[in-house]
Amino acid sequence: MAIPGKKNTLPISKIVDFGVYLDGGDLGEILLPMKWVPENTKPDDMLDVFIYFDSSDRLIATTMNPLAVVGDFAFLKVSAVDKVAAFLDWGLEKDLILPYREQTHTVQKGNYYPVHVFADDRGRIASSMYLEKFTEKDVSELKEGQDVDLFIYAATDLGFKAIVNNRYEGILYANEIFQNLTKGERIKGYIKKVREDSKIDLSLYKTGYENKIDDLSSILYEKLKSEKGFLPVNDYSSPDEIYSLLKMSKKNFKKSVGNLYRSGLIRITEDGIYLS
Repeated sequence: MAIPGKKNTLPISKIVDFGVYLDGGDLGEILLPMKWVPENTKPDDMLDVFIYFDSSDRLIATTMNPLAVVGDFAFLKVSAVDKVAAFLDWGLEKDLILPYREQTHTVQKGNYYPVHVFADDRGRIASSMYLEKFTEKDVSELKEGQDVDLFIYAATDLGFKAIVNNRYEGILYANEIFQNLTKGERIKGYIKKVREDSKIDLSLYKTGYENKIDDLSSILYEKLKSEKGFLPVNDYSSPDEIYSLLKMSKKNFKKSVGNLYRSGLIRITEDGIYLS
């Protein structure tokens, strides 16, 4: 059976002048308009389509790929706002609704916001800014050191909140982040700790001294390249100067510099460090 808000592979039930009808099982026949029908489509073909509702709340199919499907967390742009809802560009002809009751604060046209895509009680597809209510609370399958996919969705005084593997909520602490992060960014990370209250502490670096310093050395090296091969900091720079420039503690900076120096990638002078 076809599932609205998801990608489906459905058989053709008949071909007409204005498109093809797909067999949606219990949902009946679903129209795929001719503008989206692949060339050389034959009556016995199976087609990969996305099922959603048109402006008249009728099921319709498209071969376009949305930016998010039901169950996904995404960072989407507001295309319009009225008195009862906002509307998000999710890559389809009809925008995705963000009801007023699902907004954590007033949204502005043209801005991007993190949302969760869901199906309401009547099966209609909508979005919500209340991401936490769509996360799972049973974190028993997560293990310390496990590598995970992160979706950065909010900045707080403690650091950044992230959705873990599209299922859980975790936090990256500010004093352990040594690179720039932005809302909506997707990045690899690691489970640092699963706490007794089921909250998840995250890290952008593998546990262990060698792995962490290797990662930080890469950050320092990339920063040098982006700054045309020179950074005005060295062992004599203050911790505040180093953190302001690199978002890195002085201790980790010195270890990273040592790694790059021993590898022959940099040279150290009185005015700073240079790429070799």
